[in-house]
Amino acid sequence: MPAPISLRRYYDVNGWFFVVPALGLIAVFMIYPIIWSLWMSFQTGRGLVMHFGGLANIVRLTEDPVFQLALTNTILFFVIQVPIMLTLALFTAVLLDDPKLKFAGLIRTAIFLPCVMSLVVYSVIFKSMFVDDGVVNRALAAVGAISGPIPWMSDPFWARVLLIVAITWRWTGYNMIFYLAALQNIDRSIYEVARIDGVPATARFFRLTVPMLKPVILFTTVTSTIGTLQLFDEARNIVASDTSAGTAGPGDSVLTLSVYIYNLTFRFMPSFGYAATVSYVIVILVALLSFVQFTVARERD
Repeated sequence: MPAPISLRRYYDVNGWFFVVPALGLIAVFMIYPIIWSLWMSFQTGRGLVMHFGGLANIVRLTEDPVFQLALTNTILFFVIQVPIMLTLALFTAVLLDDPKLKFAGLIRTAIFLPCVMSLVVYSVIFKSMFVDDGVVNRALAAVGAISGPIPWMSDPFWARVLLIVAITWRWTGYNMIFYLAALQNIDRSIYEVARIDGVPATARFFRLTVPMLKPVILFTTVTSTIGTLQLFDEARNIVASDTSAGTAGPGDSVLTLSVYIYNLTFRFMPSFGYAATVSYVIVILVALLSFVQFTVARERD
């Protein structure tokens, strides 16, 4: 029997009482800031003195060498670091999925721990390890790999390498957990049949494991893309970016878009409108790359 109209209305009203507070918080802390930042991206001026500037901030993007450097660095980190990290995470998960492996739980925990480590502790450890007389240079010198210390903190090339190593070290275990959980949900009889049929291990990995992990691979690719394009913590704390307004210094070898937004907002004379415009560059990049990834995945189905 359908509920009476008055009872249905009672349920609807009570339901809205539960929903409205959450909707209000979403509107105040998410929808309103998004709309306001979009409007602010068309404002020009310094500090709180702003006025409508139309497309002036977009034109400024095309003429700003520091923005172009930050964009280049961000894309460089995305192109190099994300494939390395996800490949390592996938192969590590496959190795740890072996039921005959001893101390598998301890190894999984050790690989996963970096992503829950405090950023301050993590940054201090990497700085102490990679200074000129740090443990990394000493170890490389001890085995004869280098004749002099590698300038991890000062040379632009090695600073980028250090940042890629740091991000990979921290987030490989995080993605490994997703792959490992997906692998443990695959029926092992599939591999047994393939092994009995004489399918080699390499073919089993590429023809069975990878296709069955495709949804998880797509998920980790999208989330890693978003995280790398928003890269801030490591670039700000491990290898400092010493950018002066309008000019690019040696420390800008690891300057990312998020760090540049921070500089525009807090380090230089505040330029909130231009900072909002740069932030929407990240939004557009995330949307485009996510669309490409979903399209490629759909076409291969």
